Amino acid sequence: MAGLATGVVGAVLLAAAWRACDVGVNGAANGLALLFYGALLAIVAAVWWGVLIGYEGRWSLTVALLGGTAGAAVMVWIFVSLLHVPNGYRC
Repeated sequence: MAGLATGVVGAVLLAAAWRACDVGVNGAANGLALLFYGALLAIVAAVWWGVLIGYEGRWSLTVALLGGTAGAAVMVWIFVSLLHVPNGYRC
């Protein structure tokens, strides 16, 4: 569930950045790309959360939740930073 939330947050933030910079061909093309990128981020985040909760959660659930949240925030930050300006276009 947390991986899905991470993917949705990343896709929403990237959509807002693309909308502000007028990136892309049209809304449908951007939507398909965001769906793909959001699903990819959700899968990576779900693996991160699963490993962290499964391994660290046995000893300290608080540490596992904090580590998962910090890791998800870093993933979203990298995701938006890399895809914010495709092809080097600066807004």
